[in-house]
Amino acid sequence: MTETAWLRRNLGLLVAGTVVALILAWAVVPSLFAGRDPLRGVPAQKLRGPSADHWFGTDNLGRDLYTRVVHGTALSVSATVFAVLLGLVAGSLLGLVSGTAGGLLDTALMRVVDVLLSIPDLLVALSMITVLGLGTRNVAIAVGVSLIARFARVMRGEVLRVRGAPYVEAAFASGVRWHTVLFRHVLRNAYLPVAALAAVDFGVAVLFVATLSFLGYGAVPPTPEWGSLVSDGRGFLATAWWLTTLPGVVIVVLVLSTQRIARALQKDDVR
Repeated sequence: MTETAWLRRNLGLLVAGTVVALILAWAVVPSLFAGRDPLRGVPAQKLRGPSADHWFGTDNLGRDLYTRVVHGTALSVSATVFAVLLGLVAGSLLGLVSGTAGGLLDTALMRVVDVLLSIPDLLVALSMITVLGLGTRNVAIAVGVSLIARFARVMRGEVLRVRGAPYVEAAFASGVRWHTVLFRHVLRNAYLPVAALAAVDFGVAVLFVATLSFLGYGAVPPTPEWGSLVSDGRGFLATAWWLTTLPGVVIVVLVLSTQRIARALQKDDVR
């Protein structure tokens, strides 16, 4: 395949990767992309529409919205990353133990997973946040807990598939220690679908974190966070559409980009 053909085939994936890389850079070094103070407003410039001076316009206090979106990325993305890692690690270990142990333990663990899967993930997150309390850290934990069952189910299925492979049976028959077989052969060959699910759930977690922040469970104002920025603009939809629309567009673009990357991982079509 020529370079031009490869670029044409994977153009969407390259754009998605660029978007994700840019937003991660916003999270790591926001001052490099937005030099203004996200908390300082200029009352004389309040509710100005998007322009060359204020790319996303200004809010009702005269604060630059683009700056607030960029600086709010750190909280939103870090909460999302923590949530996905929590769900990935805890769910993978649960699925690994369940699929390996079998018997009564497997049955008991999977019945718990089935109950969690029968409840909408956002409802699980909302239930957790009411117990944990407000704050971005608690939002991340609540979202992470809501994702555990999904990872556990996928990991268990992959473990059961790999355990029946001839090379795994041969390793057990040759007297190799069970934990060595588990981590060197089973886990090593079962992680790819789980990694693809992590990419899918990253987009889901972005939406969940933004939703909980939108409902007021996230960072305390005036600290910017994507969901709270969308919420703050609800009262100005008729006169200042950009306050809600543009932060929402950033969220949607990030979710679509992560879904494109996840689809590439699932189909293994980057070639």
